[in-house]
Amino acid sequence: MELWVTEMQTKDLTIGCRVAKTLHYEETPYQKLAVVDTHQFGRMLLLDSIIQTTIADEFVYHEMITHVGLNTLPNPRRVLVIGGGDGGSIREIIKHKSVEKATLVEIDGKVVEAAKKYLPEISCALDDPRVEVLVADGIRHVKEHKNTYDMIVVDSTDPIGPAEGLFGAAFYKDVHDALTGDGIFVAQTESPFFNRDLIPRIYKDVSGIFPVTRLFLGNVPTYPGGLWSFTMGSKKHDPLKVDISKLPDLNTRYYSPEIHRTCFVLPPFVQELLK
Repeated sequence: MELWVTEMQTKDLTIGCRVAKTLHYEETPYQKLAVVDTHQFGRMLLLDSIIQTTIADEFVYHEMITHVGLNTLPNPRRVLVIGGGDGGSIREIIKHKSVEKATLVEIDGKVVEAAKKYLPEISCALDDPRVEVLVADGIRHVKEHKNTYDMIVVDSTDPIGPAEGLFGAAFYKDVHDALTGDGIFVAQTESPFFNRDLIPRIYKDVSGIFPVTRLFLGNVPTYPGGLWSFTMGSKKHDPLKVDISKLPDLNTRYYSPEIHRTCFVLPPFVQELLK
């Protein structure tokens, strides 16, 4: 008998993957958590039946949500990741030699436990001495840590359930206040095909708070539509003014100096969302 996992990506669209083996399932206080091994994408983490990450394509998402911002900042030292319990963003962040401390704030500790056991390629940096892992509410954390971080990464699930509060102007204002004087934040902001109402609202909220606001894109096959957006809010530094000839070699598979520049080149249908 064949076993498939099927995600309702929208009310009109599903993606299905044939499962080789179910590795883990539990109901946490926050969500239903599963790890399965699929034939197409390898091991896959799902929360409430929504694909969060896979071994096959996670590098695109994790490299883009971290390196674009970190390479825009001169010498980032303290970095915060909200969500991202799989550890992929942390893995990329500590590739930067200037980073002295990377703090992960994940509301559901069971996600961290599952990632360490079943996704070691992604979670491999969570035990690094520069990394602090806190099982806590990210919204509360930024409220309580003013002027603390050089960069904040909002590596959240979709804007439903525990993550809903991470997609609003009040939260972005708290993020602004938690950043140092020339700090940057980057958030995943969903699909320009299927979240056409959400992206303009986020862009408007962020641009009303940060002097520099940029939208950029990456391609993640298992996310709805494949094309995925990220929004950056910066107090001072513009990623379009980075001298890409001076960017370090970070042993990446998707991000590159050239991608740093071209990811901000938006197709006309995405540009229309920001007008």
